Amino acid sequence: MSRLIAFAQRHPRLTAWIVLAVGMVAILVWSARDVGLLPGQWAALIVATIGVAGLCVWIIGWEDEETEEKSEESGPAGKA
Repeated sequence: MSRLIAFAQRHPRLTAWIVLAVGMVAILVWSARDVGLLPGQWAALIVATIGVAGLCVWIIGWEDEETEEKSEESGPAGKA
């Protein structure tokens, strides 16, 4: 368990992508279970869902990058 936590701390965006993708795929499978999709259609939907989860994590990460850039520009606290 400690290895899993260490991985999540080293790679927070990858971990967020994996967790979000698993959740989104679970919702997809639950919602479309009675639709009668073919295996190829299932595969395409699952791949697209994983891609959307990655895009979501990437877009959410934009805010983190902007915050880091602003803190680097202002310099250490107390120095002018």
